[in-house]
Amino acid sequence: MSREDEKQMSTTTTTAPLLEISDLDITFSTSSGDVNAVRGASLTVYPGQTVAIVGESGSGKSTTAMSIAHLLPKNGRITGGTVRFQGEDITHQRERQIMALRGSEIGLVPQDPMSNLNPLWKVGYQIDEALRANGVKGSKQEIRQRTVQLLEEAGLPDAERRARQYPHEFSGGMRQRALIAMGLAARPSLLIADEPTSALDVTVQQQILDHLDTLTGDLGVAVLLITHDLGLAAERAQHLVVMYKGQIVESGPALEILQKPQHPYTKRLIAAAPSLASRRLSSIHQREEVAEQAQEHAAEDTDGSPAVSENIIEVRNLSKVFQLRGASPFSTTPFTAVDDVSFDLKRGTTTAIVGESGSGKSTVAQMVLKLLEPTSGEIRFDGRDIASIKSAKDILGLRRRMQPIFQNPYGTLDPMYSIFTTIEEPLRIHGIGSKKSRDQKVRELLDHVRLPAAMLRRYPNELSGGQRQRIAIARALALDPEVVVCDEAVSALDVLVQAQVLELLNDLQAELGLSYIFITHDLAVVRQIADATLVMEKGRVVEQGTTDEVFHSPQQEYTQRLLGAIPGGSIPLAGSETISEDGSQEAAPVGRPTGSHRAPAHRADG
Repeated sequence: MSREDEKQMSTTTTTAPLLEISDLDITFSTSSGDVNAVRGASLTVYPGQTVAIVGESGSGKSTTAMSIAHLLPKNGRITGGTVRFQGEDITHQRERQIMALRGSEIGLVPQDPMSNLNPLWKVGYQIDEALRANGVKGSKQEIRQRTVQLLEEAGLPDAERRARQYPHEFSGGMRQRALIAMGLAARPSLLIADEPTSALDVTVQQQILDHLDTLTGDLGVAVLLITHDLGLAAERAQHLVVMYKGQIVESGPALEILQKPQHPYTKRLIAAAPSLASRRLSSIHQREEVAEQAQEHAAEDTDGSPAVSENIIEVRNLSKVFQLRGASPFSTTPFTAVDDVSFDLKRGTTTAIVGESGSGKSTVAQMVLKLLEPTSGEIRFDGRDIASIKSAKDILGLRRRMQPIFQNPYGTLDPMYSIFTTIEEPLRIHGIGSKKSRDQKVRELLDHVRLPAAMLRRYPNELSGGQRQRIAIARALALDPEVVVCDEAVSALDVLVQAQVLELLNDLQAELGLSYIFITHDLAVVRQIADATLVMEKGRVVEQGTTDEVFHSPQQEYTQRLLGAIPGGSIPLAGSETISEDGSQEAAPVGRPTGSHRAPAHRADG
């Protein structure tokens, strides 16, 4: 321990806790009876400390955090235990007293900025309202000056102009910064950050969290960080609290839990974390075998005809220019979204296209799927230029051989269709099989994605996010495609569910000889699934090669920045390993969470 850490430990061990939660029980009333969402939860947060609560969806982490400021849904209530803030029991305080704490002493940065900012009000006006609601006095001009200052503190350039804009004129990262400004407007003692960057690119996420660290550190604000991202939690917090099925199953200093986890669930979380420090050798070898088998099958299928290309897709000099509305009426301005992109997808392998939002990666995917027409360039599928595919029959044939899996499964599954109808629909549209054979095929597909047959009678709203994504995968596989384009297919999933879906995709590739194009902004995921990687920036490919080449020796500063922004990438996890040049496994080097420069760790259970 450094002298600075010893000094901090000595100082804060004599400091009274800011927040104490003891034996907390939270119950929700449902049509099926009461549900115990949180049971016996206890944790402590000290002034200036960052504590992270981690766990999968439904673990109770957000419910625990929202109960502090009495922000539970109407059907939720605290049924046991106590919540003490600044030494005072606020468990059952009246609404007026709690409202006095909200904003002024307990700030909140919610998960989804678009649904938490009023689209009809300018951003500055909404922060003005937050200041007034929290008792900040001053004239209209003084309040506006304070709003501009808050936006500047939150890292927004040209804050005065931005304050006059509407939420839809902000990027995702800018909207999140505006919410941070609102959360810290009244200089609270505690900031609850509920998945504050889960929808953002890693580089934007890093910028915002770095700024939040600096801001809360300068103001002495304690942070309760809610996240399903173990790497992010370990990097940003001194103390971890692990929740599972409504209970705290493990709690302690971040590095201690990462290196010596005690509970089986924590061990599973760590094993599933998409860290740079680990890569499953079996997955690598498995994909290599799949690629070799695909080549052999392709050669066999030629029956003596000229050899089939090892590439199932070949993209050459692909560009896409959009005409955007200009400054004057009826005028347009050209915008180049994709600029001279070339790559190959080998049969039975996975090629990842990575980059920040706006890099052009999803536009490439849409052109490969023939959902967008290129401005120039060529896309060849199995040797045929897809631009030459014009008739409805031929396009339907292409759709059968190449299927997409999109980011949001709930947005791509019809809520009025049962799971059976959802999976069976492509078979019916393409006129494949009889009703009996389609029924059998649907059951086989459900088995492929590791879901029980009883699921067929359910509807999308009755499934978890991971289950819905498995249904989307089953639907994509219904037509026995050769290529699957995964566009951010796992970015919205918890780390455990994400690991399960990635493993499923690997297994299906091995079983069915599939070829994947994997679109993502998450390089840590790429490390686990891809054979080749393209890095895109502002519409252009700035680096490409095998995944090992890109990760081990990135040539471009942009790629290095993307790699450096991966949360927890430099933190050694329990059982983590790297792959040496000769293919042997080596223990990961011992490091330390970068977030440990702030207040030292305390036991979260007090």
